[in-house]
Amino acid sequence: MPMIRALWQKRKSIVFTWLISYSAVLFVPIAISLVIYSQASHALKGEIHRANDALLKQMRYTIDNQVDLMKRLDMEITWNDKLQNLMYSNKPAKEAPFNAYQLVKEFRLYKTSYASIDEFYVVWDQGKAVLRPGNIRDLQTAFRTLHDTGGLSYEAWSAAVHGKEANRFAVLPHLGAGTSDTSIAYITRLPNDLSGRPTGSIVVMADASRFRQAIEGISNFSEGLLLILNKDNEILLSSRQDTPELKPFLDGGHVRLGDARIGDSELFYMPSAVSDLKYAIIVPSAVYWKKAEYVRSFASISILLSLVGAGMLTWFFTRRHYTPIHELMQSLTDRNAPPEKEDGNELRFIQRAILNARSEKERIAMQLQKHQHTLRSNMIHRLLKGRLETHVPYEEAFRSFHMSLPSNEFAVLLFVLENEESLHAKLPGIDLNEQAKLVPFIIGNVVEELALQHQHAGYVAEVDDMQACLVCLKPDASDARGEMQAIASDAQTFLRRYDMELTISVSGIHSSWAGIAAAYQEAVDAMEYKMVLGKQGIINYEDIRVSPADSAGSGYYYPLQVEQQLINFIKTGNFEQASAYMREITDRNFGGRVMPLNLARCLLFNLVGTMVKAINELGEGGSWENEPSWMDAVIDCGTIQEMQEALQALLRDVCAFAAEKRASNASLEREGSLRELSAEVARYIEAHYADANLNVNAIGERFDLKGSYLSRLFKNQTGEGLLDCIHKTRIGQAKAMIRAKRDSINEISRLVGYNDPATFIRVFKKYEGITPGKYKEIY
Repeated sequence: MPMIRALWQKRKSIVFTWLISYSAVLFVPIAISLVIYSQASHALKGEIHRANDALLKQMRYTIDNQVDLMKRLDMEITWNDKLQNLMYSNKPAKEAPFNAYQLVKEFRLYKTSYASIDEFYVVWDQGKAVLRPGNIRDLQTAFRTLHDTGGLSYEAWSAAVHGKEANRFAVLPHLGAGTSDTSIAYITRLPNDLSGRPTGSIVVMADASRFRQAIEGISNFSEGLLLILNKDNEILLSSRQDTPELKPFLDGGHVRLGDARIGDSELFYMPSAVSDLKYAIIVPSAVYWKKAEYVRSFASISILLSLVGAGMLTWFFTRRHYTPIHELMQSLTDRNAPPEKEDGNELRFIQRAILNARSEKERIAMQLQKHQHTLRSNMIHRLLKGRLETHVPYEEAFRSFHMSLPSNEFAVLLFVLENEESLHAKLPGIDLNEQAKLVPFIIGNVVEELALQHQHAGYVAEVDDMQACLVCLKPDASDARGEMQAIASDAQTFLRRYDMELTISVSGIHSSWAGIAAAYQEAVDAMEYKMVLGKQGIINYEDIRVSPADSAGSGYYYPLQVEQQLINFIKTGNFEQASAYMREITDRNFGGRVMPLNLARCLLFNLVGTMVKAINELGEGGSWENEPSWMDAVIDCGTIQEMQEALQALLRDVCAFAAEKRASNASLEREGSLRELSAEVARYIEAHYADANLNVNAIGERFDLKGSYLSRLFKNQTGEGLLDCIHKTRIGQAKAMIRAKRDSINEISRLVGYNDPATFIRVFKKYEGITPGKYKEIY
């Protein structure tokens, strides 16, 4: 009683299960022997039929798994969105190669996921090409690569893959398929597009050796002939060739499945559970009874052995087998976790532990795969930013990411996409996040591949909204700078085919890890020069680097009198003259060698300031002052060319405004007389500038007008007052005398009409920004 109670308490334990199982072994042979000896012939025949069914089921299970994988892969390819887009989209034909490239790239994932599929491809009718994992080939090349073993012509293969039947199995030769050189192919004909044009076919192949290995093992066991038939009962594969037992069942090229027994052979078949295939076995009748007698003798002996040995060994092996399971349970138990309610079955406990461990492993692997690219990009980002202090040496980090380092020489390429918005507009149907990932992915792959073609190692990461490529040069690179230029040029040319307009900057060559940050900074400095040199070009740091000697002689030209003259032209409303003068200023500054970037920015901002001064001096320009967006439009320009165009457009509007204002102040006749009067006044000032008594009132008396009124008329015509004109004329003459170096400053002040040298110095500094003495030192 206590023993029965203890066993009942452990009824869910594996020990209890084993005891019941081992005990059942003692009674099963007895039951089987009674059935065998009571119904010998009928039972043996039934057992043999069931054995044949089991063999066929085993064969069906093995081959159906392979066929199911082929059909599953066929289904995934059929409903692949990129394939649907390629076959049935109404997009422009020029996008088809890109879509095909994306599709064959995704086929690589299928190749990895379906390792037992030896080959698959898509016949693209409209492109007259075959799409394989990783490449695109024309039909002739694909046939020679895959099927040209001599057993099938190109025309026969073309007819097979372009047949009208939707789904079918066929035997195709396959190069590289081992000794058989054949494969069983599952061919799916895709529906025509909306215009009724043929689209293509999907071909999934598994080498015949995979099927033959499965059926040969079963055939050797049963001593029979195993066949794989298609839906028309044609033989796709057999375990042996040219066997005599097959001929009675043949009707032309088809196997008669209705006749179960012909002569000394019997045929059994079973349909596939996943396809229209059939599996058949032909077994000689003599094999039946030979095996039946062997089974009878073996059954009697096994019963006796079971009765003698089973009872003795049951308890011994139960104890022995349970010991490692108990130890395994102890090792799998988490001692720190809260205790769980046990159900008493050790195998279920082990299964749960293994499933939990596998789930955790898969989760960690997926997390690592997701973050590997981010970690690699972060490492490159740190290198470019000069952060060399790390817990793991960079050499070891590069090895962990499978990144090679051919040498200790580095360079950096920077890529800026100039037409990002318009490019995204050409990719409809793609999520914005996917678009943001796709473009950098394409640029990165292209640049890294081009670097590899030049035998360098290139690694791309996104840094500061730019794509940065860290290039580790090959050893002993003789023309490293030229090769960097070639990589940039090839990348720009290739990506322009896909409407990507890039500006690329190239750094110098640096050694060691510390030099990478310097190379990156050089590339950034070079990229900033696109403001001067324009977008969509290649800017090499060595070309724009300014030495101290060059910087000392860099020509910045925009003196005060030039600015005042430009303002005067603007105020007179003469757009042609003002525009030509502004172009003369910019050409003088940018027409020679590359101006330092800071001076270029300074000049452009000064030109914007000149426009502001001109607008303010026009007066009554409230519309300009209340809407400063024009200034933002000029300052926000990305390049000098764009800023010049914006300044010219603004200059046209301001001159039109000035001209309109002048036209509203006087009639055309008055304007002509005033211009003549202004010219006479200017000539009078030129002739009498040395007169110390020359002033506004004296000039007014000369022309029988009030001095202040004459000065106002003169300013309306020329943009400057009489007093300013007198001073500028005198200062201009004084500058010429100073450059001649003949007289002293005091003498020159007297000669140009100033009795007081202090007054002359003050006026000179007002208009020229420096004193006469300083001017004399310069010239």
